[in-house]
Amino acid sequence: MILGVGIDQVDTTRIADLLERFGARGERRLFTDEELRRCGDRPRPDECLAARFAAKEAFVKALGTGLRGMAWTDIELRGAENERPQLILHGNAAAEFERLGGTGVHVSLTHESGTASAVVLLEAAD
Repeated sequence: MILGVGIDQVDTTRIADLLERFGARGERRLFTDEELRRCGDRPRPDECLAARFAAKEAFVKALGTGLRGMAWTDIELRGAENERPQLILHGNAAAEFERLGGTGVHVSLTHESGTASAVVLLEAAD
């Protein structure tokens, strides 16, 4: 059964500007060490990070609760270049997903021409 669907689109310059303005403090608030490492190795790290932020936004929209009580780093996007992306939930994000009966998370990402988008589908047992 589908628990929720979320979609988000982010202007990559918005993320680049935010990280420039807030530096390491902003990075640590929005992204996990693994996300920062993975995107830092890319030719366009701002696009990579924007896609991850879009996935986090899409997740909280699909959950239907917003970010309430969660940290952005409770929602982590993993996956190598040619692998399916995975949302890994920690802390309050994992607890809320479990409380709502969530059993599976699917995510799709894209970025092109200065924008990054993500779609998240949440599953629950019937």
